[in-house]
Amino acid sequence: MTFGYRTDTYGLGVGGGDRGGLRESAARYALLPLRIFLGVTFIYAGIDKLTQSGFLAATGTGSIGELMHGVRDSAALPALVDLALKSPTGFGYAIALGELAVGLGTLFGVFARLAAVGGVLISLSLWLTMSWQSTPYYYGNDLPYLMAWLPLVLAGAPVFSLDAVLAGRRRRMR
Repeated sequence: MTFGYRTDTYGLGVGGGDRGGLRESAARYALLPLRIFLGVTFIYAGIDKLTQSGFLAATGTGSIGELMHGVRDSAALPALVDLALKSPTGFGYAIALGELAVGLGTLFGVFARLAAVGGVLISLSLWLTMSWQSTPYYYGNDLPYLMAWLPLVLAGAPVFSLDAVLAGRRRRMR
């Protein structure tokens, strides 16, 4: 006999007293380490870009502009790099603030699927521009990030999240 799985008010799993319940719990919490890793990593990346001296400049050593000029000819989509080069500082801020928003949304489970879609778009754009020239392809770090976001796009943040709390409230109101 298996015991059912239910969610308490805060989206936290309760119940399950046998192996079936344990497997259910493990499956339910399986994406939590991925959420924590991606959330913290993207928050850190956004803060790093915003606080790194000279990164958000259009020119100069270590600037986003210099970085974009350096990868332009090896990018899969040079037109995407050209678009970013129209305003390197604006692009740098957009990436940094996007990473912060995606990281916070993922870590706290606020519009988690939307945050994960943002993570997919950031990782995809970085893969097609910055790490495209990596040979073999699996040496580039943006492709694994892109793949890591996909389970969160599909599943969202069903536990330990604001999304789960709000879903629980909506269920109780019905």
